Amino acid sequence: MGQKINPLIYRLGITRNYDSFWFSKKKNYFQNFQEDQKIRNFINFFFSKQQIYKISYDINLIEGITRIKIKKKINFIKIILFIGFTKLLKKNSPQELKKRLILLLIFEKKKLIFIIKKIKKPYRNPKIIAEFIANQLKNKVSCHKAMKKSIKLAEKSDIKGIQIQISGRIGKNNSSRIEWIRKGQVPLQMIQANINYCSYSIRTISGILGIKIWIFLKDKDYEK
Repeated sequence: MGQKINPLIYRLGITRNYDSFWFSKKKNYFQNFQEDQKIRNFINFFFSKQQIYKISYDINLIEGITRIKIKKKINFIKIILFIGFTKLLKKNSPQELKKRLILLLIFEKKKLIFIIKKIKKPYRNPKIIAEFIANQLKNKVSCHKAMKKSIKLAEKSDIKGIQIQISGRIGKNNSSRIEWIRKGQVPLQMIQANINYCSYSIRTISGILGIKIWIFLKDKDYEK
């Protein structure tokens, strides 16, 4: 049961809050939902064009965006962007992004509040770990080495356990297979267990690879 459902949806309201918070009438629900999707897609596209961030192991392109929260009220729209690496940001990129969001979306007499928060320990977030593994695989690093490196990074960030799974045509094999590794405890069936999850896909020469990461955190704060 623990692997047949998204761990984040499984724990909504218990260990995880909603990424979008607003109320709407039935006729306006689809418009608000579509607006949220536009905001998230535009922010991800904007930061994917930013400069390359170099980490200690190899040169990798890591977007570092872990979560985008959207809160809507009658008179304002609040967007909170959680990012792992502030070095990705150029000097004027937050102001430029805010201006482009105002031009892209139609805010009817609503004030736009845009906040960027930096995560203290970025390698406890599964999305950043998944991006790290993806770039390692693109640089033709072996699957097992990439997973072991990522576990070492995650262990420095005070976690109880981590599980990584990579599926697809790994290592130019004709048939697809699944490689996985686990370190520590990852209780997927416990609803009260504070587990953060990410599903990520990359395109390689051999084909598309799928990366899934489960991280068992000690506290309830995802953005630490």
